[in-house]
Amino acid sequence: MSRIRAFRLHPAQTVVVGFAAAILLGTLLLMLPFSKAGPGGATFVEALFTATSAVCVTGLTVVDTPTYWTSFGQVVIMLLIQLGGLGIMIFASLIGLVLARKLSVRSRLNTAAEAKATGFADVRGLVRGIVKISLVIEGAVFVLLGIRFVLGYGYGLGEAAWHAAFLAVSSFNNAGFALYTDNLMGFVADPFICLPISAAIILGGLGFPVIMQLRKEFTRPLHWTMNTKLVLWGTVVLLLAGTAFLTAIEWDNPDTLGALDPGSRLLAGFFQSVQTRTAGFNSLDIGAMHDASWLGMDVLMFIGGGPAGTAGGIKVTTFAVLFFIMLTELRGEGSVNIFGKRLSRAVHRQAITVVLIAVAAVVAGTVVLLLLTGLDLDRVLFEVVSAFGTVGLSTGITADLPDAAKVVLVLLMFLGRLGPLTLGSAIALRERRVLYEFPKERPAIG
Repeated sequence: MSRIRAFRLHPAQTVVVGFAAAILLGTLLLMLPFSKAGPGGATFVEALFTATSAVCVTGLTVVDTPTYWTSFGQVVIMLLIQLGGLGIMIFASLIGLVLARKLSVRSRLNTAAEAKATGFADVRGLVRGIVKISLVIEGAVFVLLGIRFVLGYGYGLGEAAWHAAFLAVSSFNNAGFALYTDNLMGFVADPFICLPISAAIILGGLGFPVIMQLRKEFTRPLHWTMNTKLVLWGTVVLLLAGTAFLTAIEWDNPDTLGALDPGSRLLAGFFQSVQTRTAGFNSLDIGAMHDASWLGMDVLMFIGGGPAGTAGGIKVTTFAVLFFIMLTELRGEGSVNIFGKRLSRAVHRQAITVVLIAVAAVVAGTVVLLLLTGLDLDRVLFEVVSAFGTVGLSTGITADLPDAAKVVLVLLMFLGRLGPLTLGSAIALRERRVLYEFPKERPAIG
């Protein structure tokens, strides 16, 4: 028994192994001959990249999704997106509830670790809540898009239902996969397509804890947790700032917003700002944007969305915590206070750790891709941040990268989806408790 217990995985390790197993399964399925249109099957790198992008809800692609994959391959991609968006452990717990109507303590721990829950007493309710929220939002978007495809574009019922279902799953899970060669550029001026997709992306990017609290206490903001307030305020500020920034810079660019009427320019600017919340759809040609737009989107993609949801990046809460730490230091105050609550010092260390590991991953990935490709820094940096932030936006270089560079992006997507802290704690075999302290000393800072 002692040996069996010794091989039990830490909950964080289980999450990492679960995602890796899902990616491997998706890779094998996409390599089947009937997953690819035309003769032969997909190469290992093509299948691995696509499976990783789907499970990690990124949206970067090395092949054209609607023409390269058969209907079976596209269904596999959609299921991988749903699996990755819900979470491997949450999905496994759902299966356990359906089949056995109960969860073991180990399953509760694993699910709580993946959902960033503070406890695991009511994990069954958590799983049911997450699944219900996902299905309701995806169902609403499915209906709205289906109606629009039928009435506005003349799709048959079957075609409309398939496109609407795929986009609903892809948008709520912040994946960015679409069944069109130009992604969503054909709908750039259509609010009946862009707005439902944007709403699903924003809701998915808030994170399940925030959505579940809003569902219960929407009219009682005084009861909202610090996490909920930080995510909501951060999301609103970043969406508005991103919209204003991108719209202003691209307003007269004839290759992007300049070719549209004023109302459509505002819609497209807002839509692209929403995508930087780690969704990855594009209604504009990203490769034709100004370099300044790319840099601004780099920042927004790096920040990402809310924790314990379908978004990537370092998370809005991490960015907000660092902002308030900075503000506290500038004011000369002793403790960090946010919305009338004192921030735990352990959170300070976690936020700094996440950001430093994320910066290291982005810098290392950028350097490696520069050495492997010889491309311009701005395009490579954009691609790396998009992969790490599980966004999926691209300046158009992904498909032409050498296989070694694609593998680097695969690793970045994996790290970005799981989060530096989750992956770091999974690598650490056990937690160490230090029973002593060294004397304090202060080095010079700045």
